[in-house]
Amino acid sequence: MGYSSVRGGLEAIGHAEQLIAGAVTDTDHEVGVEQVPGHLELLLDQVMGEGGLYDPQLGALAVKQAEGDPLEAGFLLRAYRTTLPRLGYSVPSSGRDTRVLRRISSAFRDIPGGQLLGKTRDYTQRLIDFGLGQKRAPSEGSNGTGEVNGAHATQPAEPLAPLPDEDEFPLVIDVLRAEGYMAPEPSEPVEDEPFDVTREPLRFPTRRSARLQVLARGETGAMLSLAYAGMRGYGGAHGYIGELRQGDLPVVISHPVTGKHARIGRVPVTESYQVVGGQATKADERPDYTMGYGIVTGRNERKAISMSIIDGSLKKEHKTGASIEDEEYVLHHIDAVEAMGFVEHLKLPHYVDFQASLQRTNSVRKLVQAARSNG
Repeated sequence: MGYSSVRGGLEAIGHAEQLIAGAVTDTDHEVGVEQVPGHLELLLDQVMGEGGLYDPQLGALAVKQAEGDPLEAGFLLRAYRTTLPRLGYSVPSSGRDTRVLRRISSAFRDIPGGQLLGKTRDYTQRLIDFGLGQKRAPSEGSNGTGEVNGAHATQPAEPLAPLPDEDEFPLVIDVLRAEGYMAPEPSEPVEDEPFDVTREPLRFPTRRSARLQVLARGETGAMLSLAYAGMRGYGGAHGYIGELRQGDLPVVISHPVTGKHARIGRVPVTESYQVVGGQATKADERPDYTMGYGIVTGRNERKAISMSIIDGSLKKEHKTGASIEDEEYVLHHIDAVEAMGFVEHLKLPHYVDFQASLQRTNSVRKLVQAARSNG
């Protein structure tokens, strides 16, 4: 037994690719690469996060080539990422340095610096807006294509207040620690060079940098499913969002000549600080809380919250045996590219394997029939 002839297989593959290339027949309404960042921002952020490469232009190209499939687009980005040179490492950044655009806490009503709702659909009704299917007439503030810039407003909105400085938004976690409510983080040795999951295979137990890398590149749906299971009791991961923030995190490097720190840009990120615990260890002590941490590039609050829940579960000292607390199980099963490749490889030819399975089955049947005849 063997696979189909190579020449005939290649011809069929070529025809299949032609069908993809010719799928768009109405070029006037074809989605342009430049339209993806403005109209599919959340999809683009998810793709870049799971692909492990923040580049809106390349991400938009991958989204269009993959026909909007986030897994395939992330695969394309990750494959391209392997061709890029490694120039060095940035200086560790902190959420305290983020230029905040959105910041809320579900654990406290009043927090230092206040709540900042920012850009969110959390408070809108989940109703189909049929007006989006109607072409709007050009008007003042229009971009010339019949689409109104910004939200679906029919009148100019009031000007937004200027953004506060970074110092006006202290981390809620720092406040809890200062008050003695939160247990200090476990002391872990500072890594001179972070573990690179793209160059070295994972070894368990993993280093902190390796775990966070895998979680940050994890598939949003897989992480959401694990976090949901943990919240429902399969791991006891139902905590509180001490703080959820979005903003632009500075990227700082050491200058190659002077050695001084230099900011080379900012990357939009979403951070989630999950507060878990509250069980006093002694009668005369205040409750101690622990923290789960999540950070992803772009706007992807669902994934950031899920990451913080999973991180908190993986750090638990007293585990219940739930899957969300098993580091090897979690880190091996949330990678979108690995999961997609392993599942979809079933579409490739398996003729030899299946014929071997049939032969074994027939051999067993003959042995059983012979035994019954001699019985």
